[in-house]
Amino acid sequence: MSPQPPPDLTEDKERETNVLIEAAPGSPAKAAEDDGAGRQLSPAAWLRMLARELHWSFVLGVVATYGVSQGLGGGISRVASDYYWKDVQRVQPSVAQVYQGITSIPWMIKPLWGLLTDVLPVAGYRRRPYFILAGFVGVIAMLIISLHSKLHALFALLALMAGSASVAIADVTIDACVAENSILHPHLAADMISLNGFCSSVGGLIGFSISGFLVHAIGAQGALGLLTITSALVILSGMLLKEIHTPNFPYGQAHKKFVEASGKMLTTLKCPEVWRPCVYMYVSLALSVDIQEGMFYWYTDRKAGLSFHEGFIGFMFAVGSVGSLVGVILYQNILKDHSFRSLLFSSQLMLSLSGMLDLILVLRLNLKMGIPDYYFAVIDEGVSKMINRVKWMPLLVLSSKLCPTGIEGTFYALLMSIDNIGGLTGQWVGGLLLHLLRITRTEFNNLWGLFT
Repeated sequence: MSPQPPPDLTEDKERETNVLIEAAPGSPAKAAEDDGAGRQLSPAAWLRMLARELHWSFVLGVVATYGVSQGLGGGISRVASDYYWKDVQRVQPSVAQVYQGITSIPWMIKPLWGLLTDVLPVAGYRRRPYFILAGFVGVIAMLIISLHSKLHALFALLALMAGSASVAIADVTIDACVAENSILHPHLAADMISLNGFCSSVGGLIGFSISGFLVHAIGAQGALGLLTITSALVILSGMLLKEIHTPNFPYGQAHKKFVEASGKMLTTLKCPEVWRPCVYMYVSLALSVDIQEGMFYWYTDRKAGLSFHEGFIGFMFAVGSVGSLVGVILYQNILKDHSFRSLLFSSQLMLSLSGMLDLILVLRLNLKMGIPDYYFAVIDEGVSKMINRVKWMPLLVLSSKLCPTGIEGTFYALLMSIDNIGGLTGQWVGGLLLHLLRITRTEFNNLWGLFT
């Protein structure tokens, strides 16, 4: 596809409350939409429509990347890596918090992966080779960490970073496909984002549901080793992806294309309609201090904590995935046509209020209300994930619509990397607070101070 100028970001577009754009009259996609006008498509019919309009290999790529690699694999990895740092490497919660932030660094440089997939094709393909590369990196990284019984913490960290890079490369590649299709089929933009969220939530639900039992049965290293299967599916989806072959690419001009793509990206980023959502995404996440490792150690400690076992930890996170899925359904069927600004304001307010549930649990006020710890922890996780998903769905739709043609992967990756940098900031601030409040593997007396 030949590069085109950045999208026209007018004042009218800034004031739009619905970021979805109507399809052109007479197009096949519009005809499909008209056929379904006035009636709600069933999930099966909805998937068939997307496969027909966008090609089944694209839908397979979304399922493999969001559903299996990020959802299923992410669910298993979240629980298994927590137990790996706690029981295998035996590090303090503040250190584990920092390590978890470090493993997310490959997501900070998503624009680099995006530049590569946008302007540097391999063997005539822009997307396929990067799916395959991502899959192979993931297979090797997870084999190393699962087969080495006494791996040094530094090499374990590098292996987990490589695994994270594998998922990030596959993610930015499928994001480029989503952004590209959002421009070609603008009326399906929200449907594609909903498909992403649906696959991620369902995959996460399954992954979290089985993660605790896997850790209990084969250990944290064994559970991480199973992620080689999810990486292998990414390789398969890359091999099957329908993509136009462009032979005889002038690799001597790759540097020029990098410079042009970077300039195009910076030009678009300077638009107020673009950088304002970026600032909001960063500040919102940076101020949401992440203390998940401290809470995890407290949840699982048998003496000073709540003594939750592996199966329940997985179940609790699975309920969080259900909440996330409910958020996707609410947005797709009820909220996507609401005012953009009012939806963000309401969800941010609700998310702030839901954060107080953790404080209630830490202070054990739930017991005074007659609610056992197990039930309250599950409610907390489900409500928080549902609100968080509703909050980010409109921003994801907006991000996909702002991508200039020709650098879809790069620009969408830039927007998402800003999101990840905000999350990293929140994680490291949380790790610092865990250290300052002297919260250790067995000492949690000051845990309540994290919420004041």
